[in-house]
Amino acid sequence: MPWFIKQETFTAAMTSLSAAERRFHCHDHRRWVQAQRLAGCAMASGFLVDDQHKPGGGGLLVFEAESYEAAKAFIAADPMIARNLVDWTLHEWKPVEGALQA
Repeated sequence: MPWFIKQETFTAAMTSLSAAERRFHCHDHRRWVQAQRLAGCAMASGFLVDDQHKPGGGGLLVFEAESYEAAKAFIAADPMIARNLVDWTLHEWKPVEGALQA
């Protein structure tokens, strides 16, 4: 099954929220990821940090899906996307060397 990578950055709407409100939405996202993993989806999610280990560079979600269309439909249920709190891109990843373990 193909692997996909969703990259995201916060929208202005998300950055204008209080820290507590951002944590709430990020927690919902993490619960959604956990639920998908418990349901058997091969995926990993995380955020990007700079050379000082400070967050703010966005996040990545790496996951398997049957097709690009299925991947796009799948991530539409991510609370961060459904609430328009992130700008995102989606790409199918074509591994050339090595492998990820599910």
